[in-house]
Amino acid sequence: MDFTQTTLGIEFGSTRVKAVLIDKAFRVLAEGVYDWENRFEGGYWTYGHEEILTALRASFASLQEAVTARFGAPLTTVGAIGISAMMHGYVALGSDGAFLVPFRTWRNTTTGEAAGALTKLFSFNIPERWSIAHLYQAILNGEAHLPQLSALTTLAGYLHRRLTGLHTVGVGEAAGMFPIDAKTLDYDTDMVAKFDALAGSHGFTQPLRSLLPEVRAAGEAAGTLTKEGALLLDPTGRLQPGIPFCPPEGDAGTGMVATDSVRPRTGNVSAGTSVFAMVVLERPLTAVYPEIDLVTTPDGAPVAMVHCNNCTADIDAWAHLLLDFAAKANLPLTKDQAFSALYNAALAGEGDAGGLLSFNYLSGESITGVKNGVPLLLRPRGSALTFPNFARNLLFSALSTLRIGMELLQKEQVAIDCLYGHGGLFKAAEAGSRMMAAATGSPVTVMQTANVGGPWGMAILAMYLLEGGGRSLPDYLDEAVFAATEKTTTPPDAADCVDFDNYLKRYKAALGLEKAAEALLYGEA
Repeated sequence: MDFTQTTLGIEFGSTRVKAVLIDKAFRVLAEGVYDWENRFEGGYWTYGHEEILTALRASFASLQEAVTARFGAPLTTVGAIGISAMMHGYVALGSDGAFLVPFRTWRNTTTGEAAGALTKLFSFNIPERWSIAHLYQAILNGEAHLPQLSALTTLAGYLHRRLTGLHTVGVGEAAGMFPIDAKTLDYDTDMVAKFDALAGSHGFTQPLRSLLPEVRAAGEAAGTLTKEGALLLDPTGRLQPGIPFCPPEGDAGTGMVATDSVRPRTGNVSAGTSVFAMVVLERPLTAVYPEIDLVTTPDGAPVAMVHCNNCTADIDAWAHLLLDFAAKANLPLTKDQAFSALYNAALAGEGDAGGLLSFNYLSGESITGVKNGVPLLLRPRGSALTFPNFARNLLFSALSTLRIGMELLQKEQVAIDCLYGHGGLFKAAEAGSRMMAAATGSPVTVMQTANVGGPWGMAILAMYLLEGGGRSLPDYLDEAVFAATEKTTTPPDAADCVDFDNYLKRYKAALGLEKAAEALLYGEA
């Protein structure tokens, strides 16, 4: 096997780090995985620095085992590598490249004051998750690490920096740090100047451009694997330095690539621990919406992003309750069987879920103004607590906040020909696709490659670096990657749409109960 004809994508997701090796036909040759979970420490959702590095090494070691088992020899090189991770968040580095504070993930909802002030200053929505909101909130809080701050990046940017020595990110990833100018495909200079003036008024005088990573578009070279980087990734010393890297991207960008949704009027929806819909725009939006991020594709096309912190995590919790019950009752039940039972039962539930209602907020949700998560299950008098109704309610709840955000795109008359689905929700293809089509009112297409997802998309971006041949990214994906890919499209079912709309009315009406529970448990007004 000539591994110089392969590319490697590594993606750090919320619950799993996955490495995928592909060939020039975009077939998956081997995979490596490492499971992990975030922790709530010191007031922030985080992953420890050493655990980040452990996850990098472990996912690659797992890949090496798979490669050796299949081909009889480990990887010593590949054609190119790409690194991806959860977008947004805050990685603050000192002059020696060390973390000044623990990594703050996208899941944190601690930057409301900063996000609101920057949105007003820029006349451009700055969500709480964005790196610039984290930085400005740290300035407002007078955090002690700021005088030592030498670089600001994301998790993907940090890992790329450790492996190549370059402080750079892809344009899609950069667009989740600070607003991007659509003409220059670089940070908006006017907004940078406004930020510097505002930060200076608080005594922070470090120029923002000196902190932010360089921006590069898909297809551009972004360094090579250094000797130190090779040993970090593969401590056995078998992997050789000098391997080219494409620009690191966020999971939103890799999801767009993995679903061939980088042209205007296309979109994709990633439904896992969090859920976000990405729609490539034909024209700018007419107003600023706090519920909608404006980011870009990996080649810089404007994208409207509706991001919700909570999706399947509450479903996962209930599935594990079923597994625990089965274990206590000495009943044979696997994890896959528990999830299949939940998803399939949802299709048999009453249209209105028997009157049941849930809030799936394990963490805060800015779209609905909830800072801290309080999962709730409501059973009004007369509701029918059956397993199918319970399951249908869970799926409807998982998509309700997304729908609230998507309603703003409908108001803007944003055209969506089709949404491509990927992520855990779509593993049970019929249930996930039907519920998503009902929630969004759009046809939902799931490709045969949907379960491979982001790391596969990152490996494709690495292959595009090598094989793009001057083609645009949309043309490359259409012509080279997806021309013969099998697809299953689920149109919205009229009855499901009515049922979801009625559920959403009850959901919106009961939001006050969720906020009251938040106030009771967390003292939030």
